[in-house]
Amino acid sequence: MCSPGEAPPGPAPAGDLPPEWETDDERMAFLFSAFKQSREVNSTEWDSKMAFWVGLVLARGRQRGAVRTCLRELQNGFERRGSVPLGLGTVLRELLRRGKLQRESDFMASVDSSWISWGVGVFILKPLKWTLSSVLGDSKIPEEEEVLIYVELLQEKAEEVYRLYQNSALSSHPVVALSELRSLCAGLCPDERTFYLLLLQLQKEKRVTILEQNGEKIVKFARGLHAKVSPMNDVDIGVYQLMQSEQLLSQKVESLSQEAEKCKEDARSACRAGKKQLALRCLKSKRRTERRIEELHSKLDAVQGILDRIYASQTDQMVFNAYQAGVGALKLSMKDVTVERAENLVDQIQELCDTQDEVAQTLAGVGINGLEMDTEELEKELDSLLQDSSKDSVDLPPAPQKVLSPPISDAELEAELEKLSVSAGDLAQNTPSAASEPKTALGLNL
Repeated sequence: MCSPGEAPPGPAPAGDLPPEWETDDERMAFLFSAFKQSREVNSTEWDSKMAFWVGLVLARGRQRGAVRTCLRELQNGFERRGSVPLGLGTVLRELLRRGKLQRESDFMASVDSSWISWGVGVFILKPLKWTLSSVLGDSKIPEEEEVLIYVELLQEKAEEVYRLYQNSALSSHPVVALSELRSLCAGLCPDERTFYLLLLQLQKEKRVTILEQNGEKIVKFARGLHAKVSPMNDVDIGVYQLMQSEQLLSQKVESLSQEAEKCKEDARSACRAGKKQLALRCLKSKRRTERRIEELHSKLDAVQGILDRIYASQTDQMVFNAYQAGVGALKLSMKDVTVERAENLVDQIQELCDTQDEVAQTLAGVGINGLEMDTEELEKELDSLLQDSSKDSVDLPPAPQKVLSPPISDAELEAELEKLSVSAGDLAQNTPSAASEPKTALGLNL
């Protein structure tokens, strides 16, 4: 069955279908018709129809969020006015060929699914299935109820399961019970079969390993997003058993605490009713329960201490491995480096620097284009120029020896200015036309 125990999904909602689904009857009649026996008859029509249904089939899987499907489920989902697509089988065969879909039986045969109750039959028939698949390939059209898996959707949901575990409190332990993991992924996996398929995908990617221990399945996850899980060993099993003991002790302590509280309440009720003997028996029972709680607390502390030491040792081992890898890398990088070679290298650098300085000094002292001249000749030419300049010097009159009068004050200057103004006014009255007289008429001895 495609979905055991469940009714097959109904037709797809109108919003999930292309626009021409309800408007273009001619186009839909062509798409609902069967494929030609050979693509070579009309490759354009064949490719157009195939592209339409491939996109629709893959989109339906994502819209439903289901990793499993079958031919009958798709026929019911794409039913239109009482008709079903006649070429869906060919479309599924093409998707199988492209690797977009995979038969569930083939997928389970590709990994160790013996820990699944309904996978034992597949595990037994694995060699035969692989032989038939390699010979026949995916040329056969799937049966109506043969379960197919959306490969990409399965990988994406398996990644979600892994991240959900990493972000949960369960990730603090290296191993976890399968039942606890199933409860954690209840919102992501609608049914148990899908949950197991996601675990098988993670197991195929070597990110989990699953082991059945004393009738209970335990799961070990890889530590890190891109790490590979190591095989389950005795340490992992011992840690899981200690975790189970810790959980059982905690539950027992909680139960006894409730029992002790009940005995205390019964003793109070007996005292109020005047039943002294009954109250004493209740108090004795309370005291015995408290002693058991103390003993269980001691055992619980011991178990938790052992777990802490195991986790600390694992951390120490990780640090030790990191140190060892670092020392190996450092030795490899320092393989050809010694103190003597370093000193020799420094000496060579100093020698080259000295040589460069000498070359620079030599180049700086070289005359270019014959312009270099003798220094003595330049000094003789400079002396002759100085002698010629002394002969051509001009005789200047001697500097005046008369002592300058003291400076005139502002008041004296103003008085002198008034005198000049009065004199200028008298001259203007005595001279009718200053322009017609010669300049000597002013009586000024210029």
